[in-house]
Amino acid sequence: MPSGDNHGPDGKALPSPHVELHGRLICENAEQSDLVRRHLPEHIRLTLAEDGCLSFRVEETGDPLVWTVAERFADWASFEAHQSRSRASAWWEATAAISRDFSISGPARES
Repeated sequence: MPSGDNHGPDGKALPSPHVELHGRLICENAEQSDLVRRHLPEHIRLTLAEDGCLSFRVEETGDPLVWTVAERFADWASFEAHQSRSRASAWWEATAAISRDFSISGPARES
């Protein structure tokens, strides 16, 4: 195993030192999917410009109503700043009613 690949000596994946969100946007109909398609380019542009954003992908799947989401941020502060910015954006205003199925992982938060 190459060093720095985020796997332990037994080959099992180690927890990421970054904050990661993985999941899906699940649209109810074609109109919601069109909203995602229309607002997504600007949302991606703004997110990738944020301090601490390491990667951000929202991609269509084989189902025209389902989109995969994968985000990675340097730390909890940058992830939370993204969440705050996103909630105050045209993206959120347009897509708030769309179902989200996400899991978030990262290092333990400091008290």
